[in-house]
Amino acid sequence: MELIFMARSAGVLLSITSLPSPYGIGTIGKEARKFADFLKKSGQTIWQILPVGPTSYGDSPYQSFSTYAGNPYLIDLDTLCEEGLLTKEEVMSRDWGSDDAEVDYEKIYNNRFEVLKIAYDNFKKGDQKAFTSFKRKNSSWLKNYALYMAVKKSFDMVSWTEWPDEEIKMRDEAAVKRYERKLKDDVDFWKFVQFKFYEQWESFRAYVNGLGIKILGDMPIYVAMDSADTWANPKLFQLDEENLPVAVAGCPPDAFSATGQLWGNPLYAWDYHKKTGYDWWMKRVACCFKLYDIIRIDHFRGFDEYYAIPYGDETAENGEWMPGPGMDLFLKMKETLGDLPIIAEDLGFLTDTVRQLLKDSGYPGMKVLEFAFVAGEDSDYLPHNYDKNCVVYTGTHDNDTLQGWYQTLSEEDKEMTKEYLNNPYTPDEEVHWDFISLAMRSVADTCIIPVQDYLGLGNKARINMPSTLGGNWMWRMKKGAFTDELIKKIRKTTEVCAKIKHNKETKRKHNIQTKDSLRREWKRFGYCCFSFCFVYAKTSDFS
Repeated sequence: MELIFMARSAGVLLSITSLPSPYGIGTIGKEARKFADFLKKSGQTIWQILPVGPTSYGDSPYQSFSTYAGNPYLIDLDTLCEEGLLTKEEVMSRDWGSDDAEVDYEKIYNNRFEVLKIAYDNFKKGDQKAFTSFKRKNSSWLKNYALYMAVKKSFDMVSWTEWPDEEIKMRDEAAVKRYERKLKDDVDFWKFVQFKFYEQWESFRAYVNGLGIKILGDMPIYVAMDSADTWANPKLFQLDEENLPVAVAGCPPDAFSATGQLWGNPLYAWDYHKKTGYDWWMKRVACCFKLYDIIRIDHFRGFDEYYAIPYGDETAENGEWMPGPGMDLFLKMKETLGDLPIIAEDLGFLTDTVRQLLKDSGYPGMKVLEFAFVAGEDSDYLPHNYDKNCVVYTGTHDNDTLQGWYQTLSEEDKEMTKEYLNNPYTPDEEVHWDFISLAMRSVADTCIIPVQDYLGLGNKARINMPSTLGGNWMWRMKKGAFTDELIKKIRKTTEVCAKIKHNKETKRKHNIQTKDSLRREWKRFGYCCFSFCFVYAKTSDFS
């Protein structure tokens, strides 16, 4: 089955946190709309973002406190000021960091929630109807998340597995009711934060969609151990009688990591999910489509086989591959939710069974140019090996920038890229445009380019280094980075490579102008012919 859901199109990858902002981190406010305007002007129809859940230790968007909740950092403070919930003085008096090229998460954490608490206290004085309605509609996840965050805050934000009160840790019914009463105002605060996030998100998404742009969002395959999902739903995961993991997720050793990748996420109890008709997954995916127009499922291989590492191991070396749900899950999704616009992250080492699962699902996979150029190898990532139903990237959030990557290539690999690109005279500082054009020209229906590559930035602009802690997810784009000249260049490249059709209105105006010009030229030509004939007749002897 082939499920091609997008016409030939192009887009840009940029985390919302990387947008410019006077408050230390990008938000879904004015600058987000400005970036959407840039996408429109440059002919892009997709904006790919990273997960937007509340981040935990390490600030990774792939380790969230909730699979349903939105990140409080993304709430636009200027909008809260316009609503009268904050004053400019209350916002600007805080230290949001002095470097507009990086997010200072410590300062954001120390200030953001205090400011949001002021907004909440002011909000309580006004109309509560919309808030009450939001709480009712989202109670299935909001109640657990808000209580989890309130209790977690009361225990200095340690993981729920370390909470000193065993009863609330194990979700004893009486303990849950006791903490709901004890922390009532704090619980309501966390509900308010989600109310404002979703309210602003709906407005942001409507603006983006109104420009003809789709939001492509990431759905991590796993949830964090320290999350409301795990605490509230232990049956969904491979946990023991003390609600500790039996095994955790990761990847085995490979060429990039001698000890593998130890992610630490709890693994799913797939037998239980099957018995419940994958109910949790159906709700999770449905919620994702309330946020995004297209979703990319991270680590697609994990649905065929997942790598289980014994809990407590310090490396991923002793793990083993276990069978996942396979097509059973995706057939249930189709039955319950219909045909969905989903991209499968199928990167890394793939087995024949993973390839078959991708084919059977019909989802487009991913091709990354930075993986393609190894001298002497005919890589699947080279464009001549693509089919239409895939998404091509120059790189992803886990890769170096094009410029950073290119500068580290061996001379042999660099020579191969020049031969493949057939442009040996391109200066190194401009070579990213050759790769962008190559991705655009490919047969792949969809092309996504990270913002850093359009800007030609080096490795200092890299946003994440897998298997490292600290220094990630911090990069921010400088205000005014996209000049009119760059916008025109991006649009021209996109049009020439047929990732977008020429704007119909522009073509119509051009045709009208062309016709008018021709009419003028014919008139001018006719006048010249008449003048010539008149002069010739006056000066010639016809007798």
